[in-house]
Amino acid sequence: MQTIDLSPIYRSMVGFDRVANMLDAASRLDNSQGYPPYNIEKTGDNAFVIELAVAGFSEDTLDIETKEGLLTIAGKTGATESEEKREFLHRGIAERSFIRRFQLADHVIVKGASLENGLLRVELERQLPEAMKPRKISIGETSQKEQPKVIEGGKNVA
Repeated sequence: MQTIDLSPIYRSMVGFDRVANMLDAASRLDNSQGYPPYNIEKTGDNAFVIELAVAGFSEDTLDIETKEGLLTIAGKTGATESEEKREFLHRGIAERSFIRRFQLADHVIVKGASLENGLLRVELERQLPEAMKPRKISIGETSQKEQPKVIEGGKNVA
């Protein structure tokens, strides 16, 4: 895998080191193995769903955790006595442990998770704080306490 040289960004921009660090961290995430396969779906303006194909896993063997904007989904398998005695002519269903990580954007939280028909469904939602939501500013309206100063003929009139 190629590494990206971010030194030109550091030389010419101030305050973007967080973005560069996120790019560097994303390139180091261990998603190269492709197991288990997953979908990321946008279900609304601020809603997303991650679906993982986790055939052979139960709720007890799956672990979902978020920490500092990183969603980690892990599946652990343990060989049982009955599996050790099995003789396979073809083994196409991967029954191995995995760890899958997803970098979440700011203000994205996990709303819930469900497991049905071998699909793990993790629901995400972006919840922007009130201060960050867009708001409409009316032109010409001022508060009653603060009247705008109007200048007429070079004199200040309140």
